[in-house]
Amino acid sequence: MAPRSLARMLSMTERIGETLSAYPDDLSILFTKYIEHGKGMLQRHEILSEFDDMVKDRNMDYLKNGAFGDVINAAQEAIVLPPMVALAIRPRPGVWDYIRINVKVFTVEVMTVSDYLKFKEKLIDGIHSNFTLELDFEPFNASFPTPSLTKSIGNGVEFLNKHLSSKMFNDKESILPVLEFLRSHNYKGISMMLNNKIQNINDLQSSLRKVEEYLLSIPLDTHYAKFDAIFQEFGLEKGWGDTAKRVLDNVQLLLDLLEAPDPLTFEKFLAKIPMVFNVVILSPHGYFAQSNVLGYPDTGGQVVYILDQVRALENEMLLRIKEQGLDIIPKILIVTRLLPDVVGTSCGQRLEPVEGTNHTDIIRLPFRSKEGGVLRKWISRFDVWPYLETFAEDCIEEVVKQMQAKPDLIIGNYSDGNLVASLMAHKLEVTQCTIAHALEKTKYPNSDLYWKKSDDHYHFSCQFTADILAMNHADFIITSTYQEIAGSKNTVGQYESHIAFTMPDLYRVVHGINVFDPKFNIVSPGADMDIYFPPTETKRRLTHLHSEIEELLYSKEDNTEHRFYLEDKTKPIIFSMARLDRVKNLTGLVELYGKNASLRKLANLVIVCGDHGKVSKDKEEQAELKKMFSLIEEHKLNGHIRWISSQMDRMRNGELYRVIADSKGVFVQPAFYEAFGLTVVESMTSGLPTFATIYGGPAEIIVNGVSGFHIDPYQGDNVSELLLDFFNKCKVEPTHWDTISHGGLNRIYDKYTWKLYSERLLTLTTIYGFWKYVSNLDRLETRRYFEMFYGLKYRPLAEKVPLAIDGDSSTT
Repeated sequence: MAPRSLARMLSMTERIGETLSAYPDDLSILFTKYIEHGKGMLQRHEILSEFDDMVKDRNMDYLKNGAFGDVINAAQEAIVLPPMVALAIRPRPGVWDYIRINVKVFTVEVMTVSDYLKFKEKLIDGIHSNFTLELDFEPFNASFPTPSLTKSIGNGVEFLNKHLSSKMFNDKESILPVLEFLRSHNYKGISMMLNNKIQNINDLQSSLRKVEEYLLSIPLDTHYAKFDAIFQEFGLEKGWGDTAKRVLDNVQLLLDLLEAPDPLTFEKFLAKIPMVFNVVILSPHGYFAQSNVLGYPDTGGQVVYILDQVRALENEMLLRIKEQGLDIIPKILIVTRLLPDVVGTSCGQRLEPVEGTNHTDIIRLPFRSKEGGVLRKWISRFDVWPYLETFAEDCIEEVVKQMQAKPDLIIGNYSDGNLVASLMAHKLEVTQCTIAHALEKTKYPNSDLYWKKSDDHYHFSCQFTADILAMNHADFIITSTYQEIAGSKNTVGQYESHIAFTMPDLYRVVHGINVFDPKFNIVSPGADMDIYFPPTETKRRLTHLHSEIEELLYSKEDNTEHRFYLEDKTKPIIFSMARLDRVKNLTGLVELYGKNASLRKLANLVIVCGDHGKVSKDKEEQAELKKMFSLIEEHKLNGHIRWISSQMDRMRNGELYRVIADSKGVFVQPAFYEAFGLTVVESMTSGLPTFATIYGGPAEIIVNGVSGFHIDPYQGDNVSELLLDFFNKCKVEPTHWDTISHGGLNRIYDKYTWKLYSERLLTLTTIYGFWKYVSNLDRLETRRYFEMFYGLKYRPLAEKVPLAIDGDSSTT
């Protein structure tokens, strides 16, 4: 353990010790209450509930506001093994301390991460191993610079530039790696930036000054082709710009860096270097297609995200290539799984151009066994692990053939896509970006500790192993929000939950990922503004769809597309749309609406999820479907609710949002956890006041009370009262709805557009690719650890997952 960390923990322990000495009787009562729960684990809300009850019952505000109160408020979990209670304390995001208290004699001891996890494993009966594999990635990164301030989390590239550029520009000799990079940089053998006439830094400065003088003597709108030959005589090649003005700007940028370097100028210059022409994006599981797939199991927001991403990315690549003065044609490949037997979609089509692009294709490759047998049917994302290694090998062969070159960037999506991206990037030695979207360990509480109970069903042993591998192998990681990395003051982030955890009898992770690592960057996506726009833009409205939408919302017949009906068409609509997964909590929304009679009088409820026309293959969806019907019957909601099957037509969905807005309705996203919240962005972009979960990205997207409202899905009664208050206030103040609607739109335009996203992604790729070339960012030791861990742990786990059988119609 680092000395600074140990000192901090000892300081925390001392504070608790002082409090114990001052109030032994009172604290004895509290910890005895914890012990009374018996052997087990207490979550944060349970720890605080017992503490708050004691403070209230015994009038002990002095204790709540003191040092011990600070510690209890920072405690995320308690492990109770009478007479011992161990606490995992999180003073701030990304920083964890561990202590153990003997309630019988009231002694306090500091614990290492390893000791705490060992203690936690005692909750599992029958765990008596004297030796457990401990994973620790920290030593491989110990010499690598990382920030220490919580506010720096997610701003990795800024920190990296500050640190490395300060070292690089100490003297002229230290900038040699930049010169070498610019001289060696080429695309398919075509030289760019510099040629061999420039041998050293003096040559570079001399040539740049001559070029500057020449460019100032000609019209700034002169095209590069007019002075190409002269440029080569100076030692410069294509890539500086397409006009004299752009070339001059970039030449002066580099001259400024050589004279008086600073990180911002350095980042600006690096972003101008032409480095990204071929991009591979991996999303193996689910039904990936451009139409007729949304709402299918394992298929939702990530499909929309990737399709919107590649359109914006291609546009930005084309713009940059033009402005760099190059005539290179870029290529983007979305690689997913071929589903030969799927009908009604293009998932069985090997190659499919992406609509709205000229240089982007979806390429589908089948899952096959090591013996070569092709799997023809869909399987759950939880069952894909035995196929991913051969899938990665097939991807490498096919991608290189399609591009006639190695890709410049490989982006993985979700656990399976990120593992395949890691295998490809490892072999091809190219820049890798990881995008988790969602990490299952966060969605399923205690799924690490009790992994054995559900491994036959969910195969978390494979999934969590794949996640740790991809996180540590990636060159950079993109998240949509800060919350995704490090949560908030009171909630733990997705990646943060992978700092330390244990899977008893498998391995113990004492340092899985460091959320302060400069590989983390926040790059938020947006909504497709050709589809999602506010209802006030009347000339763009799709009025020809209004009769269809009217039928969808208000017709009184039940069919495979919609069930139940809305009796009063004049009431505003509470709207929600998501997959019918437990974590999306649409049944929770139906329940809170059904229990509040006043809310039912004021507003209708419309939900879009599931498929009424067929029996789901997904067991979790089957359970939610059954629960939905039960709640509607229990609360007699027919006449108040419209349940619509998942909608595949995005254009109609966009107009549906606006029709809901016409009713002065709202959008509610009630998930127990949401990594980002694409529907939240879509609804806000469509002008709908939005109420969304505080757990995950939506809490960051929405400024509470200004651009929408935060809700706690675990407190349904409070949510229904918040909705009721909103509709009542809109009756009294007709402008209130418009105020929140405009606040949401302003938030989107400032922070959440695909144009901003694509600009940032390409800049990050260039910068990390550059630093990987000129520094030790490749992390060779980590690569070796990756190979060993993959071969000795992941591969045997994946081989234990049963292969799917095409003749069997049942799935996970």
